[in-house]
Amino acid sequence: MCHHSFADDTQLLEAVQLADVNTARRCLECCVTDIQEWCAQRRLQLNPEKTELIWFGGRANLELLQAMDITIRLGQVDIEPVDCVRDLGVLVDSSLSMRQHIARVTSTCFFHLRRLRKLSRILDIDARKRLVCALILTRVDYCNSALAGLSDSALAPLQRVLHAAARFVLDLRPRDHVTVALQTLNWLPVRQRITYKLCTLMHGVAFGYAPSYLLDAAVPLSKLPGRAHLRSADNGQYDVPRVSSSVGSRAFSVAGPRAWNQLPTSLRQMGCVATFKRHLKTKLFMDAYSLS
Repeated sequence: MCHHSFADDTQLLEAVQLADVNTARRCLECCVTDIQEWCAQRRLQLNPEKTELIWFGGRANLELLQAMDITIRLGQVDIEPVDCVRDLGVLVDSSLSMRQHIARVTSTCFFHLRRLRKLSRILDIDARKRLVCALILTRVDYCNSALAGLSDSALAPLQRVLHAAARFVLDLRPRDHVTVALQTLNWLPVRQRITYKLCTLMHGVAFGYAPSYLLDAAVPLSKLPGRAHLRSADNGQYDVPRVSSSVGSRAFSVAGPRAWNQLPTSLRQMGCVATFKRHLKTKLFMDAYSLS
């Protein structure tokens, strides 16, 4: 059973087939009980009321789970599964659609924009841009690599946030065309911002300064016996695993190498982080707005 430990939190994860759900549930229950006993021996308390359980899967499997016993017993408390949990500020739902997270980010950003508009008369363009970068863009970009592979309709609320922020910074009217405003502010669209994050993470993988869990997630073609002699291996490309579902294609082990392999070889070979980021943004900016 995999686990992730934080300062005051621990996550337990187990991947199972639908037929093995009961076995996994009992294993998880025993593991949580052992943790509770370990805490009790050290005069610590595991709060069952703050313990959450969520099952991830496709729509069909989640519907089948409804007819099964999928609760976890912790002491005298039954932990019922929930549809959404918060993980380091990111709302993750059971179907991994990320719609609740996008809705929360969108709502928060528009709340701050409404407050900033009350100060628009006393703020110049530079101050507006700085405030938007601090209060809006940071929220749009936070953990946005988890949004890789989502459809345009799913990302549309975040793109509307960028449009509204650009109108506020440049004091545009609601019906003014916003594409030129985004180019003037040198802002990437949401999808390109996600690609930018994936590629910067992959740069850390390629040059060895990324965390170990990212280094283990991506495999360079040069380390694969059957493909090490290919030209793509010499160019620093990574293996893109084959997956059978759309959700699987959104994993970093797939989305990261795919985005990295699409970069020019000269860009992938830039070792300096600052130089790489600058040229990466330029390329994505040119591609996003069809500039030559």
